[in-house]
Amino acid sequence: MSHGTALITGASSGIGAIYADRLARRGYDLILVARNQGKLQSLAASLSDETGRAVEVIAADLGDSADLARVEAVLRSDASITMLVNNAGVGTHSSLLESDVDRMEAMVRLNVTAPMRLAYAAAPAFVARERGAIINIASIVAITPETLNGVYGGSKTFVQAFSQSLHKELGDKGVRIQSVLPGATATDFWAIGGLPVENLPTEIVMRAEDMVDAALVGFDRGELSTIPALADGALWDAFEAARAALGPQLPASTPAARFGLAARTAA
Repeated sequence: MSHGTALITGASSGIGAIYADRLARRGYDLILVARNQGKLQSLAASLSDETGRAVEVIAADLGDSADLARVEAVLRSDASITMLVNNAGVGTHSSLLESDVDRMEAMVRLNVTAPMRLAYAAAPAFVARERGAIINIASIVAITPETLNGVYGGSKTFVQAFSQSLHKELGDKGVRIQSVLPGATATDFWAIGGLPVENLPTEIVMRAEDMVDAALVGFDRGELSTIPALADGALWDAFEAARAALGPQLPASTPAARFGLAARTAA
């Protein structure tokens, strides 16, 4: 049974490659996007041989506006696409003041601008067909942004907030949204960011295969946000309930009484 085509970014290795494997075995054809064409072609050939699914590759640097536009065009024009997995991203473990601002800007382009534009390209077609899914790979730093570099934390906080907003706008139009919030995962992400995963305590590092498998269980269950390492789901429910309770308390025409300011009346 075919479920349509899944377009996966950052698909040449790590989490993206595992999503490609798992989705192909679920019956999706694939469009794999990453910078390294050689790795993409090797993975595509392997997956096609093993699963019998059609696998295309697009060599593209999503931090480059022209390359990003090419992938957007595919999402707009290919009616077979039923899923977008926004996985491509980069991080750093240097503190904000020790980080080069141009590298931080490049991180924002890849972690924020690219998934936003790709979602904008995919969503209208998904809504028109009343079928589609967007999976955005965020991070646990989306809810603990002070944990690592502030720009990285901020970029993943955007992904989480954007996913929640997409769900509100598209959830009743046949479009599934899921944000995935991994913790430390055993991929080359850490080495690229300057801290090989071998330097982390083993008890906090999850195998990438386990992370993706848990995320897909969350997807199957209809979760909007999936945190693979969170043992007590009630904690997340309480967090979301507290956030919802705050909402009605935030807008007002005057400062709250706790600030001790006298009420001011118009002259």
